[in-house]
Amino acid sequence: MKKIVNGKELQEKILESIHTLCGTVKETLGPKGNNVLIDHSTFSPFITNDGVTIAKNIESDDETIGAILEIVKEASIKTNEEVGDGTTTTLVLLESLYEQSIEYVKNGMRPILLKKELEKTLEIIIEHLKKRKRKATIEDLKRIACIAANEEELGQFAFQVFQKVKQKEAISIKEIQENTTKVSYFKGYSCSTTAASPYFFKDKMTLNYKKAYVLLFNTALTNLEYISFLLNDILKNKRDLVIIAKEFDELVVENLVSLSLTEDRNICLLKIEEYGMHIYETLKDLEKITNANIIEQEIIVTENDIGLIENIEINKERIRIDFQITERIKQYIVNLKKEEKERTNDLEQEFYKNRIAMFSKGTAEIQLGAPTKTERIEKRMRLEDALCALSVANEGVLLGGGTSLLQIANELETRKEASQIWKETLKKPFQQILKNAGCNIETIESKMEKEKYKTIYNVSNETWEHCASTNVIDPYLVVLHALINATSIASMLLTTTSLIVNEYKNNSNKESEYNNW
Repeated sequence: MKKIVNGKELQEKILESIHTLCGTVKETLGPKGNNVLIDHSTFSPFITNDGVTIAKNIESDDETIGAILEIVKEASIKTNEEVGDGTTTTLVLLESLYEQSIEYVKNGMRPILLKKELEKTLEIIIEHLKKRKRKATIEDLKRIACIAANEEELGQFAFQVFQKVKQKEAISIKEIQENTTKVSYFKGYSCSTTAASPYFFKDKMTLNYKKAYVLLFNTALTNLEYISFLLNDILKNKRDLVIIAKEFDELVVENLVSLSLTEDRNICLLKIEEYGMHIYETLKDLEKITNANIIEQEIIVTENDIGLIENIEINKERIRIDFQITERIKQYIVNLKKEEKERTNDLEQEFYKNRIAMFSKGTAEIQLGAPTKTERIEKRMRLEDALCALSVANEGVLLGGGTSLLQIANELETRKEASQIWKETLKKPFQQILKNAGCNIETIESKMEKEKYKTIYNVSNETWEHCASTNVIDPYLVVLHALINATSIASMLLTTTSLIVNEYKNNSNKESEYNNW
């Protein structure tokens, strides 16, 4: 059954939804923001101050509010997808924009005109923002990591790992049940695989092959006759053999397991643990590294199809291969970068960036430890925030803590309604950070205005610092996307006059009542 909500009732529901979500999330903003405990249906409750995670977990039994909440969440989620940080700031800006704008609409202003004004004023704000950004130094990057991680030690750790591999997508995080956090670096190619049989490991956890032959099948291997001459060669010359294929016939697996055990030969059959075209793309990577030819159909294998791996490490989850950067591989990297730019899907872009990293700077695996699962989850979120902040900081940095937006607010001309709304909105992140730290907002804001914003109040250590030398900074892209996404959702809600929802969608009692009729 459909339900229509419009007019004043809808405006009130939108305000209630925004206050419900933003009111909870904004309490976490800044270095002295609070944490939120989240109960979860599938795993243990956990504590976090990550804005987008909190937002995603806020729901309502009210069908109307529930629908609006999903729209409001989109602003925070979009910022997280684009830059990985600034999600709470996005919601603080959104709340203020809508709250002030709807008052003008109630007083007779047309929503569509106000929407256009808000967007035009945003363009002016972005120009101000561009003028304020500067190139990030090494010290800036360290500080950004510490601010995003909300901890000096974890931030410094994130910075060191990022500096080594230069790319967020090249860093994986694995939670471990230890009290320490450590990192392993790998220079070479790695991909997820599974062995066709555990017996290839011969009771070992890891296999290490030197100068091994390799075959790459973009099909199944169902008959040993296709590789018979190669099997004779490895037995005669005592060579190791790795075969990667989509599938293996059971008899093929049994025979090669038996051969590896009776002849004491290093043989391993592997399947790539990817999906769709990612399997073929991984095979193409391995083709370039090993100089093998991808076999597209079951035919007699020739010498031209066989590749060579100088050094390969195989465990029960993945393989790692050492290789030399040749001119052929350099050109392959150039092609990968071109293909990556053509991808619009975030997951596809991440897949390409990870492959590019393996062909250039290498990869890193962080083993993240903490005494409890709850702490590991919270620590992981802060570490991911730090890595995301570092990945976008190369586009420039700004004065942090909401100060850049505060400065712009005091430069805006307020001849139109939209500029008046923005003037107040741009102050909100700065004010919320001070509020969460228990500071006197009026006193600090007044002093900064009196000194023409040449000094900044550092909430972390409760000291005044000169703007030219302060460590309180934010990545430019984080602030930019927070502004853009907050404006997008706030203005769309502003021009929404009716909402149609399934009345019984989230109400189990009503569903039961309906089913009993």
